[in-house]
Amino acid sequence: MRRVNSGLKKVLYVYVGLLVVLIIASITVYVVYNNKVKESAKQSLLAAQKLSNLSLDENTLTEVSSEISKGINEVIGDGVNELLEDENLGEETNEVDTNVNTKEIETNVEPENNREIIEPEIEEPKKELEFIYPVQGDIAKEFAIDNLVFSETLQEWIVHKGIDIKAPRTTVVKSSEEGTIESIKNDPRYGLTIIVAHRDGYKTIYSNLLTSEFVSEGETVTKGQSLGTVGNSGAFEIADEPHLHFEMLKDEESVDPKLYLK
Repeated sequence: MRRVNSGLKKVLYVYVGLLVVLIIASITVYVVYNNKVKESAKQSLLAAQKLSNLSLDENTLTEVSSEISKGINEVIGDGVNELLEDENLGEETNEVDTNVNTKEIETNVEPENNREIIEPEIEEPKKELEFIYPVQGDIAKEFAIDNLVFSETLQEWIVHKGIDIKAPRTTVVKSSEEGTIESIKNDPRYGLTIIVAHRDGYKTIYSNLLTSEFVSEGETVTKGQSLGTVGNSGAFEIADEPHLHFEMLKDEESVDPKLYLK
């Protein structure tokens, strides 16, 4: 009987010993595992800090991601590693990719300082036309389109598309405004005639001239430039005193010169 009790005690002691060993081993494994987890967390934190301070090129991202994955794999295995990569590293990588793409876009945008600023051309306002009297003298015959004036030469009432300005023969006739000599011709009614074309649809006509020696067709003239001299070449006004027959056109329509002359 004593031998049986002694055997049971031995077995009991063995089981108790094994239980103590298991408890100690479990505590040891827990402590080691816990330390490794803490160490892995520190490595992950340091890696994240390094990631935020590094220039975000493709090679650097690959190295940092490998370092983080290596630390986690040593502690908790491939399964947990995949889970963390999906939840945590996936978000960080997306954020990094977004920043990298933003930088790429910013580098493609031309700096504002390097852009060539094209200012719109501002056209200078055109100077208003101001017609001057081609010769100085009294008005011998007025402009008459809607009514008639009596012609001493024709001895009848006629329309008069211009004004007759009294002036002695050989008086110099000047251009009323700047323009271009459109034509120099002998008009069968009003004699030697010079036509000057101006901008904005205006034309001035100088008739009953003696000469036109100062200009030629196609020539550009300035305001006040000499064109010719007063004569008595107009067949329709041959009986009148020497004068300049002066007409104005606006868009090919006769207008009263006195409304424009200054």
